Amino acid sequence: MNRNLDLTALRSFVAVADTGGVTRAAALMHLTQSAVSMQIKRLEEMLGLTLLERAARSVRLTQAGEQLLGHARRLLAANDEIFSRLTAQEFEGEVRLGVPTDVVHPVIPKVLRQLAIDYPRVRVQLVSSFTHPLKAQFARGELDATLTTEDDVDEGGETLTTIPLIWVGAQGGQAWKQRPLRLAYEDFCIFRQGVQRRLDAAGIPWEMAVQTNSSRTVEATVSADLAVHTMLEGTEPRQFERIAHGGALPELRQVAVNLYVHDRGDGPVVHDMAQMIREGYRELSLRG
Repeated sequence: MNRNLDLTALRSFVAVADTGGVTRAAALMHLTQSAVSMQIKRLEEMLGLTLLERAARSVRLTQAGEQLLGHARRLLAANDEIFSRLTAQEFEGEVRLGVPTDVVHPVIPKVLRQLAIDYPRVRVQLVSSFTHPLKAQFARGELDATLTTEDDVDEGGETLTTIPLIWVGAQGGQAWKQRPLRLAYEDFCIFRQGVQRRLDAAGIPWEMAVQTNSSRTVEATVSADLAVHTMLEGTEPRQFERIAHGGALPELRQVAVNLYVHDRGDGPVVHDMAQMIREGYRELSLRG
């Protein structure tokens, strides 16, 4: 037994129900009256039901026809939405999103997954870097939107959440007790200078253990207990641990996670992406 409904026949059935007659439905669908009648007959035979009661100049839905109508509308709406999303040409293109490495998780992968579903013809390019170069790229128009981690927020941006900055070191490490305190940072890390100022204010001597653009080099140095580092709370990798320094190191600031979005009239993709990011951080705040 064929259990697959004919969407074309369903569309004719809905048109007849909406217009009140086969003739008017045929005109609406640009078909002949006999074609519409044949489609309705085929649908009735498939279901083994009478869907329409025919009079001289009009038709009326039977009880079975009334039950089918709502289901038919939902099936056709789902079909039309799928077809529209998968074939729409107006959304073809590329969207570039900048995200600092330490705030890629947990929100951004979910956003990228949803964008792929909603806009399958749009290529979303994720640019993961440090806040300073991301802001420079955004200012040059090379990014449609970017997240940043900063002390404050510049004009045109919005703060989505704030996260504490914490001291981290090797598991069971002792490097945090050494003086001068040895630090490991990437050259572009936006946290580095603020941490150095806090150490200076606390009268704690320090020195740079490495000068590098590589996060891997920083991880290796800290994991070997040759230096300490600072990270956003909750983003530290397994090989690091939060340093319980008992006041031997200065307390660090709250860092703002900001969102900047270009309003260039590029259609709904960038707008929807930004809204997904906002909602993702809102959900995180509610969970926290």
